[in-house]
Order: sequence, then structure tokens, then C-alpha cells
Amino acid sequence: MIFRQLFEPVSSTYTYLLGCPDTGQAILIDPVLPTWQRDLAELSRLSLKLVYTLDTHIHADHITAARKLRDEAQSRIAHPAIDALPCADLTLEEGTPLMVGSLRIDPLFTPGHTDGHHAYRFGDRVFTGDALLIEACGRTDFQNGDAPTLYRSVHDKLFTLPDETLVYPAHDYEGRFITSIAQEKQRNPRLGGDRPLAEFVEIMDNLKLAYPKFIDYAVPGNRECGQCPAGVPDDLMQYCEQIGESRQG
Repeated sequence: MIFRQLFEPVSSTYTYLLGCPDTGQAILIDPVLPTWQRDLAELSRLSLKLVYTLDTHIHADHITAARKLRDEAQSRIAHPAIDALPCADLTLEEGTPLMVGSLRIDPLFTPGHTDGHHAYRFGDRVFTGDALLIEACGRTDFQNGDAPTLYRSVHDKLFTLPDETLVYPAHDYEGRFITSIAQEKQRNPRLGGDRPLAEFVEIMDNLKLAYPKFIDYAVPGNRECGQCPAGVPDDLMQYCEQIGESRQG
């Protein structure tokens, strides 16, 4: 398996490249619009063909590169079925793996950050999107987020994976790259240890994070698989490609 963890510094987003060495086919998880050329250059350098893009959820802090990559590389857009995106070429559901060459991706329905959020398990690692971050988790105060639902998604689904499972999140704001299920079960200050649901809900209710400055444009744009919507003010047009100051957890 060929694997790369790629970072977009403005929105602090990780994009993950997984490639099959036998077939030369590849996927990108959570690609970001400003870095589509970087991603295609990396695929070319590795002699890989992009077959699918996968987003973990409808993002509020950046525009996905899914549509742009489909236009440029003839890849297909795979997205959780629950979001019912007309622009998706393939819908994903828990219980139905996605096969790309020798790669098997298992979707895991992990709502709570958004109501359609999915993580993707691949062998000994899991790509957790915004549901589980490194010693944190995604916020639950927009896009039908719900703290009790996120608590159950993490405890009943992600924390039941083997302790040695490597956790790759969609964001990190502190320069960290990777964690594990065992570490998050022990050290996550919001969800780890024996913290009960009521305490987690209280923490999430008091995060006092600013309203994401681009959410009103990012969400409709991402419901179109990565198209800047009409009506973006001139002073925000740059955020169609560069989105900052919009922490997700």
C-alpha cells in the first residue's frame, strides 16, 4: 500500500492519499480545493491514477476539491449516501466496503459533528474526519450536530476498534500528525477515561468557538461537491480557495 498524509495549512486540513501498488489506482480522502494541483502532482510522481475522492462529511471550513479533481483527472466522487448529494457518482454506506484495487475501505457511520459524518477504516488505521481529533473532537453546534450523538459515535464505534488502530484526523491545529485508539481512550480530555456523557455535553456546550466565517458559503458549495456558490461577497471570494480562522474542534 502507498500512503501519504498531506497538509493544507490555511484550514489545517489533512488529505490522505492511498494507492494500490498492484493496479496503480488511488483515492484521496478529504481533498481541499487550493491543493488540487499538489495532489495531482503527487499522484503523478507516484505513478498513480486517481479513481475516487472521498469526503468524510460536508465541510464548513473549506471547499472540497472533489469536483475539480473529477474535471481534471476523470476521478469519481464517492460520498456518504445519507447526504443525498446529486453530484456524487457513488454513494457510501456502513456495511458496504469500497474496493479500489487491493485497497478495502470500510465506511463507518459516525454522526454528531454533522448528521451525515462518516469515518473510513482501512486495515490497521481509521480516518476519523472531524468526529475524533487528536486529544479533541469536532464541534457540535452547527449542521445538525449533536453532542450526545457524537459521544455515542466515538464510544460505541471508534473506541471499540482495536487499541493499536492508528487514528488519522481531518484536522490538527497544533502540528500533530497521528494518534491511536488507545491514546485517545486514555488521554482525550473530552472523551477519554471514564468521562460520562453529561460532562461531555457540558464541555461541548461551553466551547465558545466563533461562528465559522465561511460556513454559509462552504456548506452549499460542498453540497455541490466543491463549487463556490453564487453570491459570495467580493471580500470573501478568496475563501473559495483559501479559508482561514475557522477551527472545527
